[in-house]
Amino acid sequence: MQRTLAIIKPDALKKGYAGKIIDHILNAGFTIKALKLTRISPAQAGAFYAVHRGRPFYDDLVQFMSSGPIIPMVLEKENAVADFRSLIGATDPAEAAEGTIRKLYGTDKGQNAVHGSDSPENAEIEIHFFFSEAEILQNSEA
Repeated sequence: MQRTLAIIKPDALKKGYAGKIIDHILNAGFTIKALKLTRISPAQAGAFYAVHRGRPFYDDLVQFMSSGPIIPMVLEKENAVADFRSLIGATDPAEAAEGTIRKLYGTDKGQNAVHGSDSPENAEIEIHFFFSEAEILQNSEA
């Protein structure tokens, strides 16, 4: 089994899409191992997206991600990273495949409803940004 981090972003929460997005995730065979409703500060958002520092969209991304509540989740299944990336679709909702989360609930490249880890290595780093191991259900608990 593999884990990945998913985040329901402020735009999707503001529009009331969290439940629908979670339904898509569960219907795609993922198990939710941890979930919380939280807010992050601009400094925390900057640290989380540090890999993008210096890119033209970085400041807007940091501002957006700290603009309202988010729901980070630890998801688990075989090939979780690749399968979740496929489920959410392209970064730009206009380019995302029909039926993907971003196509259904995203507005544009900046407000695209969800974040998903891009590699198993980054998934573990991102998971531990939001969750301690004690907060993540183990297989014997789920």
